[in-house]
Amino acid sequence: MNGDVILYDYWRSSAAYRVRIALNLKGIAYRSVPIDLRLGEQGGADYTARNPQGLIPALEIDGHVLTQSLAIIDYLDQTRPDPPLLPARPDARAAALAQALIVAADIHPIQNLRVMNRLKSQFDASEEAVTAWNRHWIETGFAALEATAPDNGTFGGHQPNIADLCLVPQMANARRFDVPMGPYPKLVRIDAVLRAHPAFAAAAPDAVKP
Repeated sequence: MNGDVILYDYWRSSAAYRVRIALNLKGIAYRSVPIDLRLGEQGGADYTARNPQGLIPALEIDGHVLTQSLAIIDYLDQTRPDPPLLPARPDARAAALAQALIVAADIHPIQNLRVMNRLKSQFDASEEAVTAWNRHWIETGFAALEATAPDNGTFGGHQPNIADLCLVPQMANARRFDVPMGPYPKLVRIDAVLRAHPAFAAAAPDAVKP
C-alpha cells in the first residue's frame, strides 16, 4: 500500500466530494489533480486512458486506478478498515447502501452537469426549466431519505457512514438549486452536524476550490 495516492478531482463534483470525505476520515494523504468539467477535460485522451467513462473521480492507489465513488469508498473500507464506513452486519450494510444509493444512483446521476447540458442542447431547456428538473429529483429522493433517517445522530450513528458521505454533497447541491429544506428536518440536522466534522469541512467545495 505504498506510493502516492492521486485523486482526479473537480471541486464541485458531488462524487469527488464523497471520496474526499472518505480519504479524510481514513487519514489517507493524497494529491489532487484537478479535472475541469466546465472545460471538458474529463473527455481528454489523458484522462479517458485512466477512466474510459470520462467521469470524475478516479483514484490512483496501491497500483490501481479506481473509478465510481461508491466502489472507491468500498475499496478504501476493505483495505483500510478504520474507521469503518460500511457496517459489518449484512442487514445494516444493505440498509446503509440503500440510503447511499438514493443519492448516488437515483438523485445525482440525473441532475449532474452532463445531464443539464443535454437538457439544454437537445431539448432547448431554459435555465429555469433545468433548475425545476433538478429540484424535482432532489425533492423526490430527499423525501424517501428523510423517511429512513434516524431521529438522533447521523445515518451511521455516532460515526459517519457511507450514507452520510453521500448526503452532505447532495445537500450542497440542494442549496445551489434553492430546494426548500422545510420538509427535511432530519436531513438538515444531520448535514449540519457532519459539516462541522473536520473531515467533512476539509473536503467541502469552498475548501478545495482552486
